[in-house]
Amino acid sequence: MRKIVHIDMDAFYASVEQRDDPQLRDKPVIVAWRGKRSVVCAASYEARKFGVRSAMPTVRAEQLCPNAVFLPPDFVRYRAVSQQVHEILKRHTDVIEPISLDEEYLDVSENKTGLPTATAVARAIRQQIRAELNLTASAGVGPNKFLAKIASDWKKPDGLFVIRPEKVDSFLLPLPVGRLPGVGKVTEEKLKSVGINTVEELRKEDVPSLESHFGRYGVRLYELARGVDDSPVVPDRITQSISSEDTFEQDALLAELEPMIRKLAEKTWTAARKESRMARTVVLKLKTSEFKILTRSHTPDTAPASCEEVTNIALGLRRRVELNPKQRFRLVGVGLSNFRYPEDLAAQPTLFG
Repeated sequence: MRKIVHIDMDAFYASVEQRDDPQLRDKPVIVAWRGKRSVVCAASYEARKFGVRSAMPTVRAEQLCPNAVFLPPDFVRYRAVSQQVHEILKRHTDVIEPISLDEEYLDVSENKTGLPTATAVARAIRQQIRAELNLTASAGVGPNKFLAKIASDWKKPDGLFVIRPEKVDSFLLPLPVGRLPGVGKVTEEKLKSVGINTVEELRKEDVPSLESHFGRYGVRLYELARGVDDSPVVPDRITQSISSEDTFEQDALLAELEPMIRKLAEKTWTAARKESRMARTVVLKLKTSEFKILTRSHTPDTAPASCEEVTNIALGLRRRVELNPKQRFRLVGVGLSNFRYPEDLAAQPTLFG
């Protein structure tokens, strides 16, 4: 049986800002670009008391917390701190799977420090992060990844919660189905519509019944209801690319695509900011009304450091589509690729330096 720890930094971006600027401590801090199209990257716990959450439109966050301090994100600094956290984790095990800049899975079935339990490892990690980085982390311990993930959220912020193998059922069964990883609002509402509100009620369903309502995801729901998750902690999982695309209800002209490109660039950037590496290349994908796929890409001298940069590059790539102005398109996508670690980017000499 595996011993899995999930480490989740508390309000990471906002906490780094408060740590580095004493005047921000105990104040509601929202990390976000200002603007109608922007979304919240992170909110301090002082801001969360007003209902502000990550991925919320910035305009809505301003309405909920007008006295908040808004700061533009500094992902170079956040990545550097994330790497410091990672170095602390490596003292305990090499089996580490980064999920984003602020959360990682560890398999400590065997650990480097000789600590007797996974709980002791999690406790030591949290103490070291606090002492060395002046930040707090919440930790969850469980026999698999999905249970450890639920556990890390149980006593946030600055908490530690353990789900022991013999306690899985007593913990899991009373939970609302919305607490299961991967069960978003749409799936939760669909489960409730067929009379499934808790994990205990979900466990009573068989695979054919769940598959009839949820397709292949029905099998996953069947397993989660039983506390089953065989997915291993995978070290060094490398992201090759991140993209978002959308198909139009009616084919559109190239000149009409700007609003959709902006929306997709924002979505792609939001996903990419969770990566510990930075993307060097922006890609624009188009599919004509005749189903022909076109791609255009650009790799600037320095990695795009903001959503605005990604958006401007993607919009600029339209000029490289040399087709009849009356050509119509059925799909557009914006992607990021060619990911590199910040230290590798810094080490690269300029072409004519």
